[in-house]
Amino acid sequence: MVEETEQLVEETNTEPRVNPEIDSKYRKIILAAQRSKQLQRGANPRVDMDPRKSKSTRIAMKEIDAGKVDFEITPSLLVNEKS
Repeated sequence: MVEETEQLVEETNTEPRVNPEIDSKYRKIILAAQRSKQLQRGANPRVDMDPRKSKSTRIAMKEIDAGKVDFEITPSLLVNEKS
């Protein structure tokens, strides 16, 4: 079991994660809001900014601009989708 877990960890670490391009300012704002919540809950900033002197939203925007936030764009679910 431990060997399988180690192998899985090694496999996931070998592939670099590539973020899709942020295609609109609205998507960037939503992403920054989600990251800001993580920072407010105690996540460590991924850029060199003092969290005591900078707001979490400003830190989140800088992280996104620096490409330090991993994210995926998933297709939205349609409410009235017919199969």
